[in-house]
Order: sequence, then C-alpha cells, then structure tokens
Amino acid sequence: MKYQKFFDEIESITLQDELAHFLGVNDDGILEISYLDIVKVAGHSCATVAGAYLIALKGLKALYGDEIPKRGEIKVELQKPVNEEHTGVVGFVLSNITGATTDYGFGGIPGGKFNRQDLLFYGAPIDTDVRFTRLDTNKQVGINYRPGKVVNPMQILTSAIGPNATPEDKESFPHRFQQMVHTLFKNKDTVIEVVQY
Repeated sequence: MKYQKFFDEIESITLQDELAHFLGVNDDGILEISYLDIVKVAGHSCATVAGAYLIALKGLKALYGDEIPKRGEIKVELQKPVNEEHTGVVGFVLSNITGATTDYGFGGIPGGKFNRQDLLFYGAPIDTDVRFTRLDTNKQVGINYRPGKVVNPMQILTSAIGPNATPEDKESFPHRFQQMVHTLFKNKDTVIEVVQY
C-alpha cells in the first residue's frame, strides 16, 4: 500500500488490552496503533481524523503519565452530538483507539468482564471538546482541538471544488491537503490543549 511518507514519522499510540491478552492475540496484550492504522479504518486522512488521533495521543499521555493506557478501561465523552459537524468521525477514531463504544460494542464475556459498551458518550455536559476518564482511578483530562490556529482546511478544500478552481488547483489539491495534515502533526502542541482536572 502506498501512502504519505510522513505517516511513518507520527508517534504511535501504545495501549494494553487485557481482552487481547485473554483471547490470545499476543502474550502481553500490548497493542500499538499507528496513524496509518487509523487512516485505514477511517478510509482517509484529513484534519478531523488527524485531530482525533492527536486528541487520543496527547490526552492519554496526560491521563496515564508514564503508565501504559488500559484499552477498554477509559470512558470517552464528546461535547457535541454525534451528527453535529464531524463529531461522529472523531468518536469513531477514539472508539478504535480506546475500545470505548456506545451500545454497539463488545458486551463482555459471561459475567460482564471486558465490557466495552456504555463507555462512549456524545452530547456530554462537559466544558472541553473531549474528556477521558480512567475507570480505575476516576482521573479525568479534557482536550480541545483547534486546527484553525495553524491551518484552514475549508479554504484548501474550496480551492479545489469552488467555482474559481483551476485545473492546476484540482491537480495539486491532494498534495496540498496532505501537507495541511502534516502541518497539524508538526504543530500538535499548538492545536491540542489538555486541561487537567
């Protein structure tokens, strides 16, 4: 599979998933999720997918510190409703990384262990874009994503589909669009704000 080479420069997210260990995926339950993995399940790379990945990357570091995040043991809340703007895409990415789902995910083995349902919430009454909560300690962190501090995704998009778009604009669009995504990753500390509770 050919893809943008800068994807390989992006830090992966490492988690421990006890369900993966229990079911024999590997010996220790350690899972490494890359941005390319997320691009594959989302089907594309854009400012929203990149932002959701960065929310997870920086939010989980703030939530767990030097510990490895526990996949399936994190509550994820999003401030906006699922069908508002691109919130559903953000939730989809965060679900893939954290294991959290609404009512559609794995319900656990007999006895309820490893349940992944009722851990993902939209339209939550929170004061940040996203909030993560550790189920073991109840520690919380909030995360805001502000891509507009460094890029203008809609301007780039309209440059290729607007009435004034030239053939050259359309031809160069894919490269310019992924350059924009690359810029977001290079400026992750600017576009992501972590709020400690």
